[in-house]
Amino acid sequence: MKIGILSRKATLYSTRRLFEAAQERGHEVHVIDYLRCYMNVTSNRPSVIYRGEPLDELDVVIPRIGASQTFYGTAVVRQFESKGTYALNSSLAIARSRDKLRSMQILASKGVGLPVTGFAHATKDISGLIELVGGAPLVVKLLEGTQGIGVVLCETRKAAESVIEAFRGLDANFLVQEYIAEAKGADIRAFVVGDKVVAAMKRQGAPGEFRSNLHRGGTAERMRLTPEERSTAVRSAKAMGLRVAGVDMLRSNHGPVVMEVNSSPGLEGIERATGVDVAAKIIDFVAKHARPGTPKDRIRG
Repeated sequence: MKIGILSRKATLYSTRRLFEAAQERGHEVHVIDYLRCYMNVTSNRPSVIYRGEPLDELDVVIPRIGASQTFYGTAVVRQFESKGTYALNSSLAIARSRDKLRSMQILASKGVGLPVTGFAHATKDISGLIELVGGAPLVVKLLEGTQGIGVVLCETRKAAESVIEAFRGLDANFLVQEYIAEAKGADIRAFVVGDKVVAAMKRQGAPGEFRSNLHRGGTAERMRLTPEERSTAVRSAKAMGLRVAGVDMLRSNHGPVVMEVNSSPGLEGIERATGVDVAAKIIDFVAKHARPGTPKDRIRG
């Protein structure tokens, strides 16, 4: 099988691990910088061109699209799909996952547990928005933020009012969410491949930090999920139409609540924390399920 990994750099941990796992299984694999691709958009013979050569013989593409390059990255994936190339995660599913509001609306429609969430742009009813999520403490998130950037914990009502006013002044779209105090700065990353959780870790925020992102000084350890948490992770990935996903959850007093569904989850943290060869599981899934022909998205909308 000829596999293309759509990634900015071959040296990135996740890209390198997928490359190694594919080679070990006898596949022909190439790392393709999707920003250096250009496309011939035509009815008869659509093509993707890289370094002057058409990429006509790939059986599979594995998208590793950075959040800041979602628009062009998904356009490249979509062009491969128009050629009948199997995409591990579809362009539509990736685009859904990058839209925080749309993601939460889809998950809510499927009955997935979520923190109480309000959405606003320039509302003057700040008091009503704060009351909607149960008052302070609460979390305010920029819709366009990633990796914990643009996420603010407001411990008092006054602080919440100030942050919301500041985001209004920036003409920004933002979410306001209840603060799950019982999570104590920890979250769960469940790594879903196909219809299974193949690995899970608990991420604990650094002292004084409510965000548990590892690059912000958080720590990670292997953990066993409850049946409800496992089911929630799989249902969330399916709801988004993702074949591979990192589902981030918090343990609340009323069960697991989903914070985010990531379409390009990193492998380094989960593999080191759990000892699971996640890259191999992804490649094995691709080898088993990839079929020629135009891929069908797993949900409508």
